[in-house]
Amino acid sequence: MAELVRLGAGHAKAVLAFEVENRAFFARSISDRGDAYFERFAEGFDALLAEQAAGVCVFSVLIDDDGSVLGRFNMVDIEDGSAVLGYRVAERATGRGVATAAVRELCEVARVQFGLRSLRAAVAHTNAASQRVLVKAGFVLVGPADPADIGGNEGVWFRRDLLSEAS
Repeated sequence: MAELVRLGAGHAKAVLAFEVENRAFFARSISDRGDAYFERFAEGFDALLAEQAAGVCVFSVLIDDDGSVLGRFNMVDIEDGSAVLGYRVAERATGRGVATAAVRELCEVARVQFGLRSLRAAVAHTNAASQRVLVKAGFVLVGPADPADIGGNEGVWFRRDLLSEAS
């Protein structure tokens, strides 16, 4: 069974393999990271770990039983009890509820471990699968997104209130 864990230095090789293997798949629904991302991967990965250590972001990876990465789930721009959620799932894992389960789990982590009150996510109009994931995970549509928020694509923002789940 796949496990959602916080990104660590030991995940670099598996994350790079995940990004390379799924690059064309991701480019069909979100902006391509570009060649420079892959050429300077180690540098960028270290920067992510530094951001996470500073407490402004939380990066998670969904690890399959074989140690490979099935997905990346991130909370960025953490401030004032809120964060922006972003995620990507391997093509081989789509359609199995993997993304929905991981987003639900990350919502619980956001509330319990980080004390967040809400999460937001911007999704391109062309990414219907991601919109379904958010709705199934309890997010509601809140309005249009600026194309700058989604790599130049037209889209919408979703939001999930985490306070109503507190016991």
